[in-house]
Amino acid sequence: MVEQSFETLKVWQMSHKLMLDVHHKLIPLLPKEEKYGIADQVRRSSKSVGANIAEGAGRFYYMDNVRFCYMARGSLDETLNHLLVIKDLGFCENELYENLRAQIEEIRRLLNGYINWLKTKKIGQNEPGAAITVREFPPEYFIEEAL
Repeated sequence: MVEQSFETLKVWQMSHKLMLDVHHKLIPLLPKEEKYGIADQVRRSSKSVGANIAEGAGRFYYMDNVRFCYMARGSLDETLNHLLVIKDLGFCENELYENLRAQIEEIRRLLNGYINWLKTKKIGQNEPGAAITVREFPPEYFIEEAL
């Protein structure tokens, strides 16, 4: 069986396109004083969506992959929040906003479907160590009574 790369995932392809559109179409519209503000934040959050999908796909155990997909979904919502701020501050025309918003909604739909598929397939569930969980128990704190 040939292992497929994250690059073959439609959800990763669309998140990559969103990141490129944010960088090439949205960021240039922002004023210079936002270079280290909202521009930096939306740049990083849009990159994080695809990066988390890719990292999750590189994990063998399906719940690791699901966990990274949850982080990708959080970054996607962060990107949407930044997009809303940019629109509300008047830095973005409605047509570009609607286009980017539609991309975000489609990525969310695909990401949720991918998460459900991963949970159904349970790839790696029978591998050695897959059932091992690490838990840390908080130390007990005692207060000694004053003498």
